Amino acid sequence: MRKHIRGFDHAVILVRDLDLAQDTYRRLGFTLTPRGFHSLGSQNHCIMFGRDYLELMALPAAPPAAFQYFAEFLARGEGAGALALASDDAAAAYAELAQSGISAEPPLALSRPVKDLGEARFTLVQLPPAQTPGFRTFVCQHHTRDIVWRPEYQRHPIGATGIESVSIAASDPDLYTSLFDKLPVVFSRAPAPAVTALRIGVTDRARAAEILERGGFSPARLADGSLAVSAGAAHGVALIFS
Repeated sequence: MRKHIRGFDHAVILVRDLDLAQDTYRRLGFTLTPRGFHSLGSQNHCIMFGRDYLELMALPAAPPAAFQYFAEFLARGEGAGALALASDDAAAAYAELAQSGISAEPPLALSRPVKDLGEARFTLVQLPPAQTPGFRTFVCQHHTRDIVWRPEYQRHPIGATGIESVSIAASDPDLYTSLFDKLPVVFSRAPAPAVTALRIGVTDRARAAEILERGGFSPARLADGSLAVSAGAAHGVALIFS
């Protein structure tokens, strides 16, 4: 793994109806942050864990050019449209990527208001879409973690603790290995590339099963005892609770 890429920061789950997705993920047993409104018109809810998180994102009715990739993704269906890699220094990560032959966009400083708390500031480094077919990948450095990682949003009825691994289907997994080297990624072969599943750690599987069933879900029990909620029930990406 590169020195300034520390793991997964978050997964962006693109949805067509944010109200519906909000209800779905609450019934899945997650605590959601208040709705965020971005300057380009997108809206989101985040599901915060100890070191990483999930982001539910919806686009405006007329997406600007900056959202062309996400708009085209949503035209095909909902799902995990992007993976963010955590960094302590986005500029240094950009240099490391360049040294390894990956042509990324220069670091871009962004911010968004957080109700009653101030402004969340972060720096992104976008990788070209061809680098990870099926989803976008970018590097994310947070400058105001105390505003984003609030304790009240890290406590989930289902007992979720974080992203344990990401499952990626691809016709040629070797395309991804130079970028995701030593990251917790499980590859499978399929003609259509996609992030197919997110494995989420939980503190108590029995409690998690109870929460899911109470929320109206019928999770499948996997061979290792984990609980799987299908992509169709979770807005385009399967969730595995382990």
